[in-house]
Amino acid sequence: MEKVLVVGGGAREHAICEAVCRSENVELYSVMHNLNPGIERLSKDYLLAKETDVEKVVNYAVDKRIDLVIVGPEAPLETGLVDALEKKGVKACSPSKKAARVETSKEWMRGLMKKYRIPGSVEYGCFIRAADAKRFISDLGGNVAVKPVGLTGGKGVRVAGDHFNGVEGAVKYAMEVIKNKIGGVAKVVIEEKLEGEEFTLQAFSDGKMIVPLPAVQDHKRLLPDDKGPNTGGMGSYSCKDGLLPFMNKDDYENASVILQKIVESLRKERCEYKGVIYGQFMLTADGPKVVEINARFGDPENMNILPLLESDYIKICHAMVDGNLSSQKIKIKKKSTVCKYVVPEGYGVKSITDSRIDVDEKGIEKVGAKLFYASVNKRDNGIYTTSSRSLAVVGISDDLYDAEKICEEGLKFVKGEHIFVRHDIGTRELIEKRIKHMNSIRMS
Repeated sequence: MEKVLVVGGGAREHAICEAVCRSENVELYSVMHNLNPGIERLSKDYLLAKETDVEKVVNYAVDKRIDLVIVGPEAPLETGLVDALEKKGVKACSPSKKAARVETSKEWMRGLMKKYRIPGSVEYGCFIRAADAKRFISDLGGNVAVKPVGLTGGKGVRVAGDHFNGVEGAVKYAMEVIKNKIGGVAKVVIEEKLEGEEFTLQAFSDGKMIVPLPAVQDHKRLLPDDKGPNTGGMGSYSCKDGLLPFMNKDDYENASVILQKIVESLRKERCEYKGVIYGQFMLTADGPKVVEINARFGDPENMNILPLLESDYIKICHAMVDGNLSSQKIKIKKKSTVCKYVVPEGYGVKSITDSRIDVDEKGIEKVGAKLFYASVNKRDNGIYTTSSRSLAVVGISDDLYDAEKICEEGLKFVKGEHIFVRHDIGTRELIEKRIKHMNSIRMS
């Protein structure tokens, strides 16, 4: 019996744990900072601890004689968890601290793309002085994205037109990032604003090659019709052909080539990338451009894909670690999916925490939807919200709009006084709007 440890307590990790448990002869162990009821139920044993507490996680892995570790969130990668595990002889199917810099340092990632002339790059600059940032912003007419260099949980990026207007608004936020060390460094990345439709492409990587997975579109904005503040992601959808309604096969192939070249460049830099990698792309009139690269599965995007995986996930993980991904036949069901998050009221601004949620799991299952618990705490008398996302419901069907209906049916079995869902994700109206938007950009 193989012992597998999954690090992380969110819905992404619940989906990973479920995929692990579909593998043969596997025992699941978990480390999470919150008591996720879905993960708890699947695990033979678990440790409640901060995922970034490297010493605790490593000691637990050694003590339980873990054969393979999968790290869900990005923060433990930055702290060097994988390197520390490997020093103790514990295999990990996640990138090293150096390889994870594709996510943990936006400046380093952009520099890597520039050095190896990887397509999909954008015009950018990194600044420690507000005056220099202002000059660069002015040269681009204020039409920019302002990003902290380090990790901000997907909430630190602000874009012209969405979060501020004109040069002054961009400069004001750039100064805030530098002064307050948002993202952990007194430095800011300024990039040209990209016009188009965003999409996510996740892939398995063994350090040499990638196997790209179906494309997904996430929805970062809190409110319907892409209004309100940025969040960690309110939901996502995927289509049975592996593409998205506004993209074609060439767009998908070009994004895959970019990810492949990034993995090749990391190998040249002597920090082989092993594990799941994903690109957040903007599909522009000139094809896909890189918004950011991430050193893990997306959240919520992995909940669209992992439930469709028919191949043995742990065998794939070992192939990534051992550098022989080409030995695996990776089969994914040709189905469409829609995922919507249930979040605490006030999420994205100031969440109402410690509020009870009632979940009828049998009801969700009966309508054919899937449930993944996220950042909740299980207590004897029920499930309670934290400040982050609470749980996700996923609909799966041949037809995208049927998947959306199944997701909505599942959501009826989640009750709470202080919860919120963005219901327009995966609806015909919103998707047709995206298609129309992309068509207008291609014609401009």
